[in-house]
Amino acid sequence: MAVKQGVIPVERIEKRIFFLRGQKVMLSTDLAELYQVEPRILVQTVKRNIDRFPEDFMFQLMQEEFANLKSQIVISS
Repeated sequence: MAVKQGVIPVERIEKRIFFLRGQKVMLSTDLAELYQVEPRILVQTVKRNIDRFPEDFMFQLMQEEFANLKSQIVISS
């Protein structure tokens, strides 16, 4: 028998949303945690089914963006 999963609190999701390149984004690690899969599995699944996702669904961070985001995470923690 399947275990019924509860609804994820909005606050838990909101604190994982960052503003980058003029868009609200979530890191693959956070999305994977919400979907209860490994991050590499999430990324691999998206890449294998890329035609099912919007063009701007996934992008690679530039080094400067990564450093900035990393500092935001430290500050927000």
